[in-house]
Amino acid sequence: MSQTRPTGVRVRTPATSANLGPGFDALGLALGLYDEIEAVARDDGRVRVTVDGEGAGEVPLDGTHLVVRALRRAFDAAGVPFTGVDLRCRNAVPHGRGLGSSASAIVGGAAAGLALAAGGAEHVDRDRLFALAADIEGHPDNVAPCVYGGLTVAWRGAAGWAARRVPVSSRLRPVVCVPEERLSTEAARGLLPEVVPHGDAAFTAGRAALLVAAVSGQPELLLEATEDRLHERYRAPAMPASARLIRDLRELDGLPAVVSGAGPTVLVLCHTPEIPAAGDAARADGDTQNIGERVDSIRERTGTGWHIHPLRIDAAGVWISSPRS
Repeated sequence: MSQTRPTGVRVRTPATSANLGPGFDALGLALGLYDEIEAVARDDGRVRVTVDGEGAGEVPLDGTHLVVRALRRAFDAAGVPFTGVDLRCRNAVPHGRGLGSSASAIVGGAAAGLALAAGGAEHVDRDRLFALAADIEGHPDNVAPCVYGGLTVAWRGAAGWAARRVPVSSRLRPVVCVPEERLSTEAARGLLPEVVPHGDAAFTAGRAALLVAAVSGQPELLLEATEDRLHERYRAPAMPASARLIRDLRELDGLPAVVSGAGPTVLVLCHTPEIPAAGDAARADGDTQNIGERVDSIRERTGTGWHIHPLRIDAAGVWISSPRS
């Protein structure tokens, strides 16, 4: 191993919420809740894994760990032999709740592998990282915001995976409602029909287009813009409490609530009112009070057994650092 190549790397990856209602398998939003990993290269081929936080005591601590598998794929993609790794994971993104925990692990592992193989974090190309992570995940909607941050539209075109960031209104304030129970993405996808009515597809396409406009500058349109007919109602039987909460928040409180990813977390896309000619301090105070009131009303709907987190939108995406040894 070259003396100029770092033997260790640190990576931080944000939680993500995909679909956002009608943006099925295309739209994703990066959230200010993070997993962190530290990876140190070995020279004896061994793999050691420690996990703190979410997943501790549940996930494997060997080469089958998802972060390690993604890291090894990155070494293979770079054409560099894998010589082993010590990996420490500190996880805050809940597992099996629809907040992109697998995308966070895949992006984190792939980013660490590319950095170690290429000679440092500064040599990691985000577009290459995104393509590799999407290949591993099999769909791009969560890995795109995890890599790039903010709101992304992702798709697969003739030249492969692609993604673009969409501007996000500064008035948008996401709130996640996380239940105790879990739901696997595979189980949630298994509930979707092979064919949907043409009218439902057309309706959802229109709402997805409206959602981009709402998120980027017209959040007062979010309630209508988050209406979906492609996936949420089909998945409702697997998460009745989440479906009931979404119905109550939308119909009784007028809040744009959706299933986060495959569920069962509920994402509420709150927004602050437009306050013209207000100073920064006055605007900040008003925003805090407004979102605090929204969170209190959401808690009244959920009752006990839910964890309610007002979060900021992560604008940076994956963070990678590889100090020289």
